[in-house]
Amino acid sequence: MFLGTFSPKLDEKGRVILPAKFRDELEGGVVITRGQERCLYVFSTREFESMHEKIRQAPVTSKQARDYLRVFLSGAHSETPDKQHRVNIPATLRSYAGLDKELVVIGAGSRAEIWNAEAWNNYLNAQEAEFANIEEEVIPGLF
Repeated sequence: MFLGTFSPKLDEKGRVILPAKFRDELEGGVVITRGQERCLYVFSTREFESMHEKIRQAPVTSKQARDYLRVFLSGAHSETPDKQHRVNIPATLRSYAGLDKELVVIGAGSRAEIWNAEAWNNYLNAQEAEFANIEEEVIPGLF
């Protein structure tokens, strides 16, 4: 499970060093793709394969499902971290997420997310107050 918040830097070649706490899960390979709120999702190859099995169940007759899958899968990039635990983020994905040198990598359970540091801080500031004041069940059965 991916947990926590980290602040690695993007190097001049578009690579990021994976947080040490995530390395065991990701050493066998990663898939990086577009995520919601203009972040990037980082899955272990194993988790992405599991997700792909679920994706295959989407009805091809649903335009919304087709649109989502096209954007999600067409941006997917697979690779194995190098000896320094770096992964390359392709230019198209860096552009999508507005990535520059300052990054935030967060754990989001089954995946990690890579954010532009300013975008993450803005998102978190907007969401924390709402989170603190939730008065109803958001995820059924959680609390």
